[in-house]
Amino acid sequence: AEYWSIVKRLTAGEVFDHKGRFYDLKNAGASFRELKPVQESHIPLWFGGSSDPGIEMAAQHVDVFLTWGEPPHLLKEKLEKVRARAAAYGRTLRIGLRLHLIVRDTEDEAWAAADRLLDVTSDATYARMLGDRVGEDGVGWQRQFRQHGGRVPARARELEAHPNMWPGMGLFRPGPGTAVVGSTAQVVERLKEFEDLGVDTFILSGNPLLEEAHRVAETVLPALGVKS
Repeated sequence: AEYWSIVKRLTAGEVFDHKGRFYDLKNAGASFRELKPVQESHIPLWFGGSSDPGIEMAAQHVDVFLTWGEPPHLLKEKLEKVRARAAAYGRTLRIGLRLHLIVRDTEDEAWAAADRLLDVTSDATYARMLGDRVGEDGVGWQRQFRQHGGRVPARARELEAHPNMWPGMGLFRPGPGTAVVGSTAQVVERLKEFEDLGVDTFILSGNPLLEEAHRVAETVLPALGVKS
């Protein structure tokens, strides 16, 4: 929190002295006042955290609270807590959501693509991702892990936690583990469901990265009225 408070002042063009718990600065910012960002009044800070200290940090200091994908009822609960803590500091945060997309012409084709991701993942990868991380104390990881319980299913849809919501990405890759799986119409419906919860920014990806970026640009973005 101390670090980011300093970054915000520096990128707002301030020149200042600071003496805190971790940093002791004199005439900070004097050498790069001309490097002010385009954004006013400082660079926008994005931050994700599901623990109580993480949420408190976000409530006090950041501009966009970035969360991983979860079934809407769980996400709603977390966002209500985030908003309440931000309001306690007289602040309002924007909400961002990090998701994977597996979109195909039909729902069956999309789930078949999810099955393939499981099929091509090696046992060594599963062991590395699951065996070494059981008991990890990160609250965000724990929330992701509870969605699949460390179980590799025979078929991806066995883990469907909410219509078209699949936590299986977390079985074989670090970080955000939830994908929206379905037809273009279904994926758009889920994204709008999250928008209704107050999400105004989405960070989306798929595997393989390049191929799925093209696919989303050709299907999901036009359905949302976005020119790719």
